[in-house]
Amino acid sequence: MGKASRRKGADKKAARAARVPFAARPFEGLPGETSWVAMREILPAATARLSFSYDGAEHSATVATVLPLAWAGLHRSDGERFIATQSGAGSGDLSRDLAAALIGTVEAGPGEPVIKTPPVTGETPRLQDLLSADVPEIELHDGFDFWVEQDELDDATAASLEQANAAITPTVALPSTESAYWCRIGERTYVRWVLPHSEDEATAALARLHAAGHDGLDDGRLLGAFRTCGLLVPVWEVDAAAEGSSYDDGMEQLAGRFDEALASVRAGDALTDDERRARAGLVSRQITIR
Repeated sequence: MGKASRRKGADKKAARAARVPFAARPFEGLPGETSWVAMREILPAATARLSFSYDGAEHSATVATVLPLAWAGLHRSDGERFIATQSGAGSGDLSRDLAAALIGTVEAGPGEPVIKTPPVTGETPRLQDLLSADVPEIELHDGFDFWVEQDELDDATAASLEQANAAITPTVALPSTESAYWCRIGERTYVRWVLPHSEDEATAALARLHAAGHDGLDDGRLLGAFRTCGLLVPVWEVDAAAEGSSYDDGMEQLAGRFDEALASVRAGDALTDDERRARAGLVSRQITIR
């Protein structure tokens, strides 16, 4: 084989390696998949501890929603490592992007940020290849002071911290139901629930509830749902004068009704005409967040 042929073969192999398969549901298979989706899409200031293996060694880190100056990761001077779920990486596989950021924090020296997500290929690890089997326990914060701890802030980081704190959306977890959160956006309040089921099943179950008039959350009404990371997130608008935590009992009851509807869908009970119309209405109002 001539040099040109060998070079062409090597170029084709490199191109195949560079292609990253698109992952519509990037966190599928991870313990706490809905927690990862919530951290990525609906929580403003939150952290969770994680353990992972890389290069034959065990490590720990903190996954955060946002880091200073939109960094992908940070190896803080005290040795603590962070990655950000909302850093804007876009290879087509969020799991692979976040794994690359995690590896970047191991390779960075203390006090060094991982400014942007390191390049990934179809052969680089995913979170599923690195993380332990622990479910992330999310902690909500009123601000981003956890970024710095005892580190000194330079002017740019201090300005980024101040700006980020000012933009935080008040959010309350509803502990009766996994990955359900109340939030205030402007003068209006909402409850958003990340469902762990396939989009088709979840939509059919919501349609069954809606057609029966059982989809309300106390005094709140179902506005619709959006799709993100391969999962469905229904949204209810609720009374802005009520405390967020007051919706926990109602959310538990709603989740019970949803589980019953989902079980009937999985049992093969066909949707009625009213339920099909409700499903069409839900689908027509859905948006997709990539």
